[in-house]
Amino acid sequence: MHDPTRSVDLRRVSAGGASEDKDVVAVEEPLEIRVEGAPVAVTMRTPGDDLDLVAGFLFTEGVIDGFDDVRAMQHVDDPADPQGNTVDVVLAEGVPAARRTRADRSLFASSSCGVCGKASLDRIFVRTPPLARTWDPSPEVLTALPDRLRAAQAVFSETGGLHAAGLFSRSGELELLREDVGRHNAVDKVIGARLRADRIPIDDCILLVSGRAGFEIVQKALVARIGVLAAVGAPSSLAVELARAGGQRLVGFLRGAGYNEY
Repeated sequence: MHDPTRSVDLRRVSAGGASEDKDVVAVEEPLEIRVEGAPVAVTMRTPGDDLDLVAGFLFTEGVIDGFDDVRAMQHVDDPADPQGNTVDVVLAEGVPAARRTRADRSLFASSSCGVCGKASLDRIFVRTPPLARTWDPSPEVLTALPDRLRAAQAVFSETGGLHAAGLFSRSGELELLREDVGRHNAVDKVIGARLRADRIPIDDCILLVSGRAGFEIVQKALVARIGVLAAVGAPSSLAVELARAGGQRLVGFLRGAGYNEY
């Protein structure tokens, strides 16, 4: 597996002049996802936890209902370009044909964009019913989470250039963290890690993301049955609409001693 960081040369310029130096940057490389040899998606990601990313992606896009739908999953190389940037998935016997046919380029090209309007939201709830709210974290628990997430972001500490997604217990303890150059990938990685550990649904955790909360983040969290989604940044209008319709508690601008509930 490739290193998630890379050293680069640079020229530092300030009012006092310029000097040659080096810096550490986050690696961004394409990952091609294949299902039974057929390419279905390419995502730009930070190498690391690729199998979690693929499992979470296929789960949140409806290709698999659980990890028992996967017979095998591994990195494969194109002999002409052996870079370790391709993962192939073989589905288990008995996976319905309707879900197998979801594994095509047309699905994934629009999986996280171009969805709007009540009809689209209604279609989401055909597969993902609204949540039954059973608990709410206290303000004291929520406001402590960003510092705990930041303290655990090892690659961000080196580069300053990665998003993070963390799963926290109801009492606010960090249980799982993943980093990636793409905010959606970080979420897929934490969901995929729980999926591969046979710990779905994730109805016992708070999901915190280091950036904003877009529609696709809310959708992925609802598929995983995450009832509390918090973001350091802002939500979008469609994210708020989907969270409300799905019975999910959505928190934004979680900074310092306060936050907004949507």
